[in-house]
Amino acid sequence: MSSVKLSPEQWAKMLEFLRGCAGLYVGQAAACQRFIEGVLWMSRSGAQWRLLPAEYGNWNSVYQRFARWADRGLWRQMHQCFADDPDMEYLSIDSTVVRAHPCAAGAPPKGWAGSPGPGPKPWRFQH
Repeated sequence: MSSVKLSPEQWAKMLEFLRGCAGLYVGQAAACQRFIEGVLWMSRSGAQWRLLPAEYGNWNSVYQRFARWADRGLWRQMHQCFADDPDMEYLSIDSTVVRAHPCAAGAPPKGWAGSPGPGPKPWRFQH
């Protein structure tokens, strides 16, 4: 999947919003933009965090910061702030963009009774 880049105008709006959030550490603007673009790449690709391209930083660091912001409700606030702004379409994530794992739709894990996956290996239960 191609990289996700915010335009200078989009980033300026987002940075203004982030700096207006009380108690939020934004840090260096370029590093924060790279982080935001990494999160947007993740949301669009549906990939596992470990598959985040290195251009966005260490996957675990990006995930930890993402999780902290999620715990604070920042992503929800950001979405609400920019929902009516057509220039901020990158923040509008819907079901046509996000790919979910089959278990997110209620599929049982492999190996469970009634699941399409293989059951227990027969040689494990021989006496």
